Amino acid sequence: MTHKTPVLLVVLTFLAACGSETAPEQKPAVDFAAEAKRIAKACLIIDTHVDVPYRLEAIPQDVSQATEGGDFDYPRAVSGGLNVPFMSIYTPADLEAEGRSKAVAEKLIDSVEAIAQGAPDKFAIARSAADVRQQFASGLISLPMGMENGSPIEGDLANLQHFYERGIRYITLAHSLSNHISDSSYDENRQWGGLSEFGKELIVQMNRVGILVDVSHVSDDAFWQIMELSRVPVIASHSSARHFTPGFERNMSDDMIVALAENGGIIHINFGSSFISQKARDYGDARRAAGEQYLEEHPDLTESFLYREFPAMYAADNGPLPFATLDDVLDHFDHVVALTGVDHVGIGSDYDGVGDSLPIGLKDVSQYPNLIEGLLRRGYTEDDIRKILGENLLRVWEAAERYAATTSSST
Repeated sequence: MTHKTPVLLVVLTFLAACGSETAPEQKPAVDFAAEAKRIAKACLIIDTHVDVPYRLEAIPQDVSQATEGGDFDYPRAVSGGLNVPFMSIYTPADLEAEGRSKAVAEKLIDSVEAIAQGAPDKFAIARSAADVRQQFASGLISLPMGMENGSPIEGDLANLQHFYERGIRYITLAHSLSNHISDSSYDENRQWGGLSEFGKELIVQMNRVGILVDVSHVSDDAFWQIMELSRVPVIASHSSARHFTPGFERNMSDDMIVALAENGGIIHINFGSSFISQKARDYGDARRAAGEQYLEEHPDLTESFLYREFPAMYAADNGPLPFATLDDVLDHFDHVVALTGVDHVGIGSDYDGVGDSLPIGLKDVSQYPNLIEGLLRRGYTEDDIRKILGENLLRVWEAAERYAATTSSST
């Protein structure tokens, strides 16, 4: 008796044999959120601007434990995968006229050292790129330091060496006012037309000592002069792309971003909504103008009042700031990468420094995985993301160290 093979079985056998051509196998969907968390735990995450010291100066807290308020503490840093928050040694611009900048900087450095000394199982001061890698391997959060506002140098190159020895590894040359080093992007008083003569000398000495030059906050003229002078890659520790906020000099133009990359440097994207979104920028400009008027009417208050107390006062009458979104932030990363490639962009969140203005999805240091997930969804590879998260900054830091090792710090 002859057995006939059922037609359906024949068809199924044929499809199985030719399935690669006629019925392609479906790849499992990527779990971007899980991948982002894995990358956050596996990779160094370096954020070049976190304003913890000045926050704690106003409201002392133990950041080795969970804290109420603020954007940073140890549990949230661990949750977000943050390994290397550069502690900002910030001195308000008005202190230079009072001669108090250096003393305030010293006190803030003391406070960072106290954080590390108080929790040596959690934190360690990092003075080199090698320290960062070793501390990461040991499970510690590194606390390198950057000086925001060069006023504490006080026109004395001996202070540059002093602050290097205290752990300062970059200097943001100015802040909200022109100082003895550089004009500020925020200040209409352009007394130097860029850098002062001392400022030009300081750039050369910073290269020789091993302190990175930070162009965030400086005027455009100062930026271009720095590009001519620096023999070491330069960073913008917490700036974003001016393309999205036309006319906002505090952010960087496309030409500046390209020049920074040609120098080997990096722009670290600031997360503040007013740096990211024009709508938030307009709100911020109006709030700042109102705040400056308020300061004129209340001369007993300092500039810090604008950042700490005034935003809530303004919102009560004008409504809340329109927050940027995670996608808005990602657009800045995409823009820089389109201009320069992935080797010249990093993270400079300004956590604890931009008050209420952080974007939806990036509200504190626990949320770096959201940024990573967004990058994955936009097609960035894990190698790309490693560069953005920290390897780009380590490359520049190591270049500064090599240059300093082969030159003299003498004038």
